[in-house]
Amino acid sequence: MKILFLGTSEFARPSLEILLRSPHQVAAVVTQPDRPKGRGQKLIPASLKTLALTKHIPVFQPEKIQEPLAVKCLRSLAPDLMVVVAYGQILPSSILSIPPRGCVNVHASLLPQYRGAAPIPRAILNGEKQTGVSTMLLDAGMDTGPILLTAATEIGLEDTAGTLHDRLSLMGADLLLKTITGSEKGLIIPRPQDHSQATYAPKIERELARINWPTPAVKLFNHLRAFDPWPGAFTTLNGRLLKLFHPLFPQEMEESPREVPGTISWVQAGDLGIATSHGYLAVRELQLEGRPRMSVADFLRGHPLKIGLRLGD
Repeated sequence: MKILFLGTSEFARPSLEILLRSPHQVAAVVTQPDRPKGRGQKLIPASLKTLALTKHIPVFQPEKIQEPLAVKCLRSLAPDLMVVVAYGQILPSSILSIPPRGCVNVHASLLPQYRGAAPIPRAILNGEKQTGVSTMLLDAGMDTGPILLTAATEIGLEDTAGTLHDRLSLMGADLLLKTITGSEKGLIIPRPQDHSQATYAPKIERELARINWPTPAVKLFNHLRAFDPWPGAFTTLNGRLLKLFHPLFPQEMEESPREVPGTISWVQAGDLGIATSHGYLAVRELQLEGRPRMSVADFLRGHPLKIGLRLGD
């Protein structure tokens, strides 16, 4: 089967890799244009581009996928199937209609839950205990197409957006291959989504990661994990940006702390305790503006912290 692969982010890499190892032909890879990154603002190619070129697979990088020239180019490839994984642009009907076998998408949630751009951090932020991956046939809506297959996984207390991203990307690749194989054999029947059960996962804006200390510790525990590694849940320390990572699950407390929320309540080598509106948030890693991420013990060697100091002022 001739497949046209559309993807950009690292989430898509395992899916492309598994197709390259399969009997199917990846005719081309479509990814976003190279973007400037870092202090030097050098153009950095997406990892999918690098991978494709090493396998001598053509790469196309249209600025806008709906441009007539881009549509003409994709149509000329005459793919049997299109696979879309974390591409970053909505596909118009002029592209969805190209492959006779349709367009299969890998999405990082159990649809119809968490449609949209940021299903992984949103699931953790909302305290979900389970998530997963879905394959679906793309239609004109936002993640509204018929579901093909799903696979679930638990969200552990040590999971972050980063660890969950990596696990789901591998699960998504396996599910994609099962979907293609099952569809070829006529074993998979697309099933419509129950739109009444849909929830949404809008794009994460950096300001959303700011820590609001008058919040219960349990919610802040989820907050820190949802924004690890990006953009990093942050507050301020003496006017400087301070990111907090690797929280301990808070112990249940019947009474609210006496300290004002945001006040450092204990300082020890293993963790740092901070008062919230209900319970204490203990964190094991910190990152001060302009410095690398480090353990509390390493941080304290260069930046002594005193009990009673208030964060976020």
